[in-house]
Amino acid sequence: MKKEAIIKERHERLYMNQIASKVGCSRASVARVLASKGMSRPGWFNVPEPIVRYERERCGELLHLDIKRFARIVKPGTRVLGIRKSSRGAGYECLHVAIDDHSRATFSEVLADQSAQTSAGFLRRSVEWFKNQGITVERVLTDNGGCYRSREFLSACNNLAITTKRTRPYRPQTNGKAERMIQTLIREWAYRFSYSSSAERTRALSSYLHRYNHHRKHSAIGAVPPMTRILNNLLRIDK
Repeated sequence: MKKEAIIKERHERLYMNQIASKVGCSRASVARVLASKGMSRPGWFNVPEPIVRYERERCGELLHLDIKRFARIVKPGTRVLGIRKSSRGAGYECLHVAIDDHSRATFSEVLADQSAQTSAGFLRRSVEWFKNQGITVERVLTDNGGCYRSREFLSACNNLAITTKRTRPYRPQTNGKAERMIQTLIREWAYRFSYSSSAERTRALSSYLHRYNHHRKHSAIGAVPPMTRILNNLLRIDK
């Protein structure tokens, strides 16, 4: 029984000392069991898992949420110019991202923080934005951050009749579409130009999102913009 428990906990990416404490046996016993299964190497659980790609059948079925912190800009262009040192005391602001699983349509805002209240407000505005595009959000997928587990966020989901789903611990690829969208925003918006201030960077976000949603061809959805897929989805529903 303990052997099965040890293997199970190793699959949860725990170290030997952690497994021994949790299962209730010696570290040596844990080491023997893991060695017999080829799971004793320190980096065993860092081997990338095969990527299982999926896509929801219709718009609104699943909305991915994520947050990325950016240092506030007090001097223009430090990242663009290759200067990695940040300005002390400048603080951070948070990019909140909501991306529809089927269409890849994205709504995003730069907000002051990632508190429960701020995240709940962003969810409400995201749902309203997608509603204006003809999409009814049914479910949201988030990581296990405190703001997403908060009473305020869960209350907002209940009031909007939205089901919540969270990623498994240590499995960021479960929310891969949001992660990739953040990387796209980093390359094509946040660090592509030299901004003179955080306010200028924030103002540039809305124009970038318009181009992304309406004009930029997305390779993962047949080289069409997200809004094209939304239109196709609405036409299919109307038939």
